[in-house]
Amino acid sequence: MKHLLFLFTLILSTQAFSQNNALTFGEDLTFSASYNMSGVLTEVAQVKMETSKLNTNSGELMRLKVTATTYSSFDSYFKIRDLYESYVNPKTIKPYLYNREIDEGGHYKFVKYNFDYSSRTVKALLRKKSKNFESGFWDQNFNNSFSNNTRDIISTLYYLRTLDIKKAPIGASDTFIVLFDNKEVKCSFKLLAKETINTALGSKLCYKLAINVSGTSIFKGNNDNLIWLTADENKIPVYAKFKIAVGNGELKIKSANGLKN
Repeated sequence: MKHLLFLFTLILSTQAFSQNNALTFGEDLTFSASYNMSGVLTEVAQVKMETSKLNTNSGELMRLKVTATTYSSFDSYFKIRDLYESYVNPKTIKPYLYNREIDEGGHYKFVKYNFDYSSRTVKALLRKKSKNFESGFWDQNFNNSFSNNTRDIISTLYYLRTLDIKKAPIGASDTFIVLFDNKEVKCSFKLLAKETINTALGSKLCYKLAINVSGTSIFKGNNDNLIWLTADENKIPVYAKFKIAVGNGELKIKSANGLKN
């Protein structure tokens, strides 16, 4: 399931400063996740994306929360309970704190990033389960430098929606950086077309984008990993197709509430 969420982020980036005109507190997006099982595309899980407000002593933050949960009928086959969250500046979507907690088929991992912009470093914690420790867990701590426009996976996804994609010509491509598993991963996108598709929200004109990741074997094929963003001020993801090392599938939007525009 982590590949499904990672796929969502690998779309578009820019070095230009962007203000948030697309996101607001209280937005709630729900998706169905399907996977190809023995040649049949089967709906196996739900993905939710939510925004909320957090007041701190230093100011107001936006909490970006993404969860992935298999349906109970598939828990015995491969149970997934994943949580991704990023706490960001609500205007620039710059992250300050990122948490990722995955529990997939008994495999557990927790990752935490604290972004320090004054020193341009990330304090990272990695926690895994281990039978060799009395507590059942072992921790690793890292201090990583990061590039000027590097973001975590979730803040990157939401940041993309603040960009003025309508100014990009068909065929345009670009690269950007995502901090994932304590590594800066270079990604690229290509804007293939504007395309109208049918969704649970009705017929929507969308930006159709192809995704590529350099130096990794996560994604397979050429133009086989695709995502559609609505070609409006909200730019919400409504459909995605993915082909990864262990199979292929799709994500479809089911509902969208609390949109800004």
